[in-house]
Amino acid sequence: MKAEIINKIFPNPLPTIEEIEAKYPPRQLPEGAKVTRVGPSPTGLMHIGNLIAALIPERLAHQSNGVFFLRIEDTDQKRKVDGAVDLILSSLYGYGIQNDEGPVLNGPEKGNYGPYFQSARKEIYQAYVKDWLEKDLAYPCFCTEEENEKNHALQVAQNARPGYHGGWARCRNLSEETVLQNLNEGKKFVIRFKSPGHYNKKIVIQDVLRGKREFPENDLDIVILKGDGLPTYHFAHLIDDHLMGTTHVIRGEEWLSSLPLHIQLFQTMGWKPPKYGHIAHVQKMDENGNRRKFSKRLDPEAKLTYYSEKGYPKTALIEYLLNLANSNFEDWRRANPDKPYTDFELSLNKLNSSGALFDLVKLNSISKDVIGKMTAREIYDYALEWMKNYDVPFSEVMEKNKDYMIRIFNIEREGVKKVRKDIAVWSDVKNEVSYFFDDQFTLTTGEAYKLLSPLSVNEIMKIVNAFVENYDEADSKEIWFEKIKKIAEVNGFATDMKAYKAEPSNFKGSVADVAKVLRIFVTGKEQSPDLYAIMQVMGKDRVLKRLTIA
Repeated sequence: MKAEIINKIFPNPLPTIEEIEAKYPPRQLPEGAKVTRVGPSPTGLMHIGNLIAALIPERLAHQSNGVFFLRIEDTDQKRKVDGAVDLILSSLYGYGIQNDEGPVLNGPEKGNYGPYFQSARKEIYQAYVKDWLEKDLAYPCFCTEEENEKNHALQVAQNARPGYHGGWARCRNLSEETVLQNLNEGKKFVIRFKSPGHYNKKIVIQDVLRGKREFPENDLDIVILKGDGLPTYHFAHLIDDHLMGTTHVIRGEEWLSSLPLHIQLFQTMGWKPPKYGHIAHVQKMDENGNRRKFSKRLDPEAKLTYYSEKGYPKTALIEYLLNLANSNFEDWRRANPDKPYTDFELSLNKLNSSGALFDLVKLNSISKDVIGKMTAREIYDYALEWMKNYDVPFSEVMEKNKDYMIRIFNIEREGVKKVRKDIAVWSDVKNEVSYFFDDQFTLTTGEAYKLLSPLSVNEIMKIVNAFVENYDEADSKEIWFEKIKKIAEVNGFATDMKAYKAEPSNFKGSVADVAKVLRIFVTGKEQSPDLYAIMQVMGKDRVLKRLTIA
């Protein structure tokens, strides 16, 4: 293309290709090290898909002693939302996903391969577009939106394949005189790639997750530089992944159809493309029992804010996503209960490419396991942090009764074979511990009697009075339980569960029913952690106060 035309398109000086390539030398990394990235657009709320798109490449890079960088793909300035970058960073950092290069919170970006905002790399892209114009690999297109819409309507009417290609690419073969005239007249334009592909030809591409896939060659003359001087994603990612040395691109399956184009762009430049892997979307069962894609619009669980509001520990969600990503994570965790999840080696061969099914019950189970491994002090700190954001009045109760709360959380936590797992999320905490506080304990005598049916009021009173008469806070757990068994025996309840199961009609119930009477009046719950430990934490005065209302 004539220099006169190119100078009209790019009137200002641009760096040369040689200068740019010299600024971004090949990375010097250990053999096998992966360079991966996450490239979110700053367009609003973070969702589960964003987290998965960051977690998998982060793990692949760091477990191979490679580099994981964050690149903000903000070339679509119309969709940019103020504050979205800080939200991206705080979300990733909050879930333990740390980038080695790229933007950081409250500071300058780090790394030698920036800028890491695509909007700040405008001259770099334009330099390569200029190079493509000089090599006749691209051309200016003056078609308006209305003309493109008319083209599309004609294609539909003629049952032709849609898109800007072949005979439908009206500006591809404009004479240089016409191009220059259009530029002189100030007509708006974009720059399009002059695709060398033929749609009827097939190519085979190796996807690192899905194996060999056959596609038609790309023949679309896609836009590579928009009217505002910024590139489209297709061209920007070509230049950036080359210069930044990206070795692996793990992205959503919606990009699979673009794979032939992206490979073609790298081939056009004579560059080695990264290895691509396309993850299937997380799925959910609908009300009719059919699988469907997780939806930001329909499913509150698709948004990361859902997990913050419910109070899921960050590690629990990460471990759940690793479980979705690699089917062997659950077995690894079972064999390595005390190791951090970062010790798990994520395998490309085992990455789920068929669409994992979201299971909130499984997430809750993992979350209980995560909290179950925490100390009482850690639980207090995390729960208090959550309460300060979502339940200020109870956070004040927690702060005022710090030592008491830690003792509560420590019940069935230290020195036991089976750690209690009654808390799945921090929003459970208030319901699980509020009965320890007199001003939040609302059980009435009538409610207690109803819960203890079919025992009569007289039978209940005999059990409670006998326990109160013999209660000694200094008793060991063994002595405490022997006293309960004695009360059971005297009142016609079985003290031996085998005997009770063998001849239940010979007894009013079992010793478990006697303990239930005490549990109901002390906690207001039919199920609770260890009753002896609860009484020890509550103290004698509070226990007797609860029992004497009977």
